[in-house]
Amino acid sequence: MNYYTLLDEVKQYVTSFFHTHANDKLIYHNLVHTENVVSAAIEIANHYRLNDLDYFIVVTAAWFHDIGYYTEPARHEEKGAEEAAAFLNRKDVDAKTIETVGNCIRATRLPQNPQTLLEKIVADADLFHLGTAKFAELNKIIRKEFIELHKIDISKDEWRNKTIRLLETHQYHTDYCRLLLNDTKAKHLEKLKAKAAEKNPELKNAVPVAVEVAQPQTTKSKLKPLITEELDEKGKRKARPDRGIETMFRITSGNHQRLSDMADSKAHIMISVNSIIISVLLSVLLKNLEQFPQYTIPAMTLLAVSLVTIVFAILATRPNIPRGTFTQTDINEKKVNLLFFGNFFKMSMDDYTSGMLQMMDDRDFLYRSLIKDVYSQGVVLGSKYQRLRISYNVFMYGLIVSVIAFSIAAIVTT
Repeated sequence: MNYYTLLDEVKQYVTSFFHTHANDKLIYHNLVHTENVVSAAIEIANHYRLNDLDYFIVVTAAWFHDIGYYTEPARHEEKGAEEAAAFLNRKDVDAKTIETVGNCIRATRLPQNPQTLLEKIVADADLFHLGTAKFAELNKIIRKEFIELHKIDISKDEWRNKTIRLLETHQYHTDYCRLLLNDTKAKHLEKLKAKAAEKNPELKNAVPVAVEVAQPQTTKSKLKPLITEELDEKGKRKARPDRGIETMFRITSGNHQRLSDMADSKAHIMISVNSIIISVLLSVLLKNLEQFPQYTIPAMTLLAVSLVTIVFAILATRPNIPRGTFTQTDINEKKVNLLFFGNFFKMSMDDYTSGMLQMMDDRDFLYRSLIKDVYSQGVVLGSKYQRLRISYNVFMYGLIVSVIAFSIAAIVTT
């Protein structure tokens, strides 16, 4: 089954459904919101490199997750799952896949309790906006829709309190969203609590200036600030988004690691395929060249192509280990990156601990080390992919030349 073609049909069906079931009261849970959730689901799914089937399940669930608002808002998740099941049945999708899509849609029901990775991705995509810059604008739209839909005139203060409770109890379920969105979501919560304290001075002492989003199964004796306060030239407070910077480093480093794994996998494919070709050439064809001398040049060409391909594939994956030591001078001058094992694997535990403690006490040294680590990963990746590209080019063009040479040899002999 071509899942990407089927996804286009899903998109066309849902888009047409929204257009034919227009409802002026639904100013938030409409096609625009659905498209935003689909985009978020695709972003998260790409991060986890889902296979074609899982990708199809996640994106399909995102398309159908709020379609039930137009038929039965009170149980829109269930109606969305039923609508998705009816559509997929018509497309001869298997029962297990249909059930999984339905479970992903039901996972968006508040309070969210997703169980599988796919359910977590869809649940996080649905509330992706809580950790983005569009939160304040969208929250106002949701309030207007709530008033229109339920005919309840809820005040701004009451809505703010409900939003605060939502942000306090909500948590993202995927590591990707926690790293990417938690800091911004916490800042939104901080602003809402500060606003609530202004409206009700009695709550001021109960509202912390900075709030850290609670992590599951974690207790803290006190809340730590999300941002580091410093003074600018005029003596005013300015915020440095330390956790945002650290999140950037985590995501970048993780992406580099995934790209490195992909390069290694591609190199192993080249090595395996060409090892088989060389084995066949040596065991079968080269032994019979006396009987078929016309195939000597094509055989040698293919042998050379496979050999060069393997060499560059091996070069792409061959590790390069530094000397494994550092000096106190390197530490004092902040020249060494203690985050890479190649710079310390020959050092004693005491020396390495001393260097790490010194680095952690020096903010500039720490960030320079993180920058060096990301840069070094990028340099290694660049070298890997350059050699891997050469390997693939040699194999592709060499294979074409070899096939042509074998064809010419066969034609000449006939």
